[in-house]
Amino acid sequence: MTYIETLGLNAKKASVKIASASTGEKNVILENIAKALRENTDRIIEANRIDISKAKENGISDVMVDRLMLDEKRINAIADAVVALTKLGDPVGQVIGGHTHPNGMKIEKVRVPLGVIGIIYESRPNVTVDAAALCIKSGNATILRGGKEAINSNILLVEIMREAIEKSGFPKDIVAIIEDTSRDVANEFMRCNKYVDVLIPRGGAGLINACVMNATVPVIETGTGNCHIFIDASADKEMAINITNNGKTQRPSVCNAVESLLVHKDIADELLPLIKNKLDEHNVEIRGCEKTLAILGESDKVKLATEEDYDTEFLGYILSCKVVDDIDEAIEHISKYTTHHSECIITENFRNAEKFLNSIDAAAVYVNASTRFTDGEVFGLGAEIGISTQKLHARGPMGLSELTTIKYLIRGNGQIR
Repeated sequence: MTYIETLGLNAKKASVKIASASTGEKNVILENIAKALRENTDRIIEANRIDISKAKENGISDVMVDRLMLDEKRINAIADAVVALTKLGDPVGQVIGGHTHPNGMKIEKVRVPLGVIGIIYESRPNVTVDAAALCIKSGNATILRGGKEAINSNILLVEIMREAIEKSGFPKDIVAIIEDTSRDVANEFMRCNKYVDVLIPRGGAGLINACVMNATVPVIETGTGNCHIFIDASADKEMAINITNNGKTQRPSVCNAVESLLVHKDIADELLPLIKNKLDEHNVEIRGCEKTLAILGESDKVKLATEEDYDTEFLGYILSCKVVDDIDEAIEHISKYTTHHSECIITENFRNAEKFLNSIDAAAVYVNASTRFTDGEVFGLGAEIGISTQKLHARGPMGLSELTTIKYLIRGNGQIR
C-alpha cells in the first residue's frame, strides 16, 4: 500500500469508533486535547519559531507570517476554542424527520457522521486543531494536509492531539496528518476516494481550483472571498466610510475581508476622497477605474486597475475600485467577479436593498453591515470548519451539522413488498 492508502485505511477503521462514540466520550477527548495543548505550549512555540524563520527566509509577506505565528495567547485561544466545542450540541443521532408508513414500518431520518474528512489548507496552524476538533465532535475521522510553511507546527500539534486521543481510550488514527507536502502526494490524497469520504480545501483560489480539478473525492469548496461592497447613491456617507474601512483593514488576510469597492457615480466625487483618507491610515493601495483615478488622482497609492485586479482576492492592503452608473451595473460587475462568498450593499433605498438581496448569488448577502461578520460563531453555529461558497451539500459557514449526512432507519415487524 502507498503512504496515502495506509493513512486512509487507518482513518477509515478509526472512523467507526468515533462515529459510535457518545457525546460525553467525544467531549472527554476534546478536554484532553485542550489540556495537552496548554501543557505543551513551549514545545509548540519552539516548533513554530522554525516555521516562522523559514517563512521569513522565503520572503513570505508580513500579513501571511502573522497568520502563521503562534504564541502563548494564541495557543490558549486555540485550546479555549476546543473546550467551547464541548458546550455545543451534538448533531449525531439527531432525528430530523420521520413517519409511520401505512404498512406499519417506522421510518426515521437521522444525522450521522460523514466518515473520513480530508482537509487541505494553507498557512494557519490553528486550522490543524480547529478542524480536528470539529471532526471529532461531529463523529468523523480526519486526515489533515497543511502547507509546507507550517509543517513543523502542524506535525507537533497532531502528535499532541493523537496522544490525547489515545489516552482517552480511542484510536489515535481518528486524527492524522500528511507529513509529505509534495504535490504528488497531495494529488494522490485528492484521489483517495476508497477511504476519504469528502475533501474540504481551505485556502486561496489556487488551492481550491487544484482540488476541484484533480480530486475524485467529493469536494466542498471553501474560503475564496473576492468580496464586494456597493455604495449606492442614497448611502449614509459615514456608514459607507466605516463599513468599507472595517471590511478592508480590520483583518485583511481573511476570506470575508473586502477586496473590491463599487461606488455610485452620483456620490463618487464626494465620497471616494473621504474613503481614501480613511484607508490612508492603513496604507491601503487603491486600484481603480479611469473615473476613480480622475477623482483621486494617480499616485503611488492610486493606480489604474487591470481586469485581473477585479478578479483577485488580495488578502492584503489592496482594494480594487470602480465607479458605476447604477445598481444594475454594480450587480452585473459583482456577478462577473464574485466567488459567491459575501457581498454587501450600503443604501437607504429599500427597493435597491431588496433587489440586491434577491439578485446577488452568494452565501452571505449584506445590507448596511460589514462582510467581516460572515463567521460560524457570529451566525450562531458556535464554530465552523470553513465558509462553503458552493451549493452542495452545504453553503455558508459550516458548523457541526454540516459535517454530517443523513441515514434512514426503518423498523418493521415482518413487512414485505
